[in-house]
Amino acid sequence: MRALGVDPGTRSFDLVVVEDGRVVWERSIDTVRVAEKPDSLVEAVEAAGPVDIIAGPSGYGVPLTFNQEIVDPYRFALEVLLLTRREDLTFGVKLGELGIRVYEAITKVVVELWRSRLPVCYIPSCILLPTIPPYRKVNKLDMGTADKMASAVLGVFDQSERYGINYEDVNFILVELGFGYNAAISVDKGVIVDGLGGTLVQTGFLTIGPIDAEIAVMGREWVRSDVFHGGVAEICGRPSMDDVLDGYERGEEPYLTAVEAMLDGVEKSVKSLAPPDAVREILLSGRYSRSPRLRRLVEERLSKIAPVRSLGTLPGAEASKEAAQGYAIVGDGVAGGPFRNLIEHMRITEARGTVLDWVFHPRLSSAKEWLTKAYVESVRNPKLLKAQ
Repeated sequence: MRALGVDPGTRSFDLVVVEDGRVVWERSIDTVRVAEKPDSLVEAVEAAGPVDIIAGPSGYGVPLTFNQEIVDPYRFALEVLLLTRREDLTFGVKLGELGIRVYEAITKVVVELWRSRLPVCYIPSCILLPTIPPYRKVNKLDMGTADKMASAVLGVFDQSERYGINYEDVNFILVELGFGYNAAISVDKGVIVDGLGGTLVQTGFLTIGPIDAEIAVMGREWVRSDVFHGGVAEICGRPSMDDVLDGYERGEEPYLTAVEAMLDGVEKSVKSLAPPDAVREILLSGRYSRSPRLRRLVEERLSKIAPVRSLGTLPGAEASKEAAQGYAIVGDGVAGGPFRNLIEHMRITEARGTVLDWVFHPRLSSAKEWLTKAYVESVRNPKLLKAQ
């Protein structure tokens, strides 16, 4: 069994091939390059050699969907996986928004993979999983995108292997420190039970995080690319985390306020997800978890809650991101490989519905209808939460 995972990051697309529980091939491609030349990713997939399954870039997630079930790949990618309309994509690309270039790249890649008739599947995000109680999903969408879900899958395997425990004994909070977003995912008894995605954790490097409803109405009109603004980079006017940390260490504003806002957001998110009977450990992942200076600041905050360590990687991994390895694990398990029991335990194939099913504000009723319609019309046999 050879399974390939594709993680679409803000800075790079990472590809990983897993065979017999080991990483046997890795590749990273700049996201802008993928957007400009999507067949470069297909070429990379072909360079990986024969694979039995590919877990493709899944954005905000979808119930397990295979390439042959898709009838309209462009609409499936843009509207279902990315919750974006064609005009939003065109406008964001025209503005040169880096985040929108990711969306452009994913859309083009999904279409190319469909045309190539490769053995691709698309996977769920956290909110679609039956292991998160419905009451925690009310009026939420981003409880952790598909890549965060994939990292949590790697975390379950990692903790089980490290401590020699069964999946049902695994317990941790995953903290993702990404280039664009931060996120926190709660795992208990080896399944995902709660989560705060990148737009629900205060002040990421690029994103504003959750918005006060009063602020939202003051903004009057918002566009898709607005989710990539308002974070540390915007506060400081610096696109480099190193520059921001330099200013922070000098005790200068606005660097102090920006970094403290980020740290406070991460700490509060972890505390809000921590069960009353303690957490075994907190696992760090993501691009900025590898920044020694930022990591030290985060550890100072989080070590008061539980022991902190880096999320482990699969044997053989050298450079690939954790999410890419998680994608490959999901693909392997779905196809009946060595990780089958893990995927069954986490109930990933039981995901149902759309990411807007638990939103109840009247302003969003038309958006719910739009997303459901796009899902139903772009795939065969859609896995709806209930008859709609």
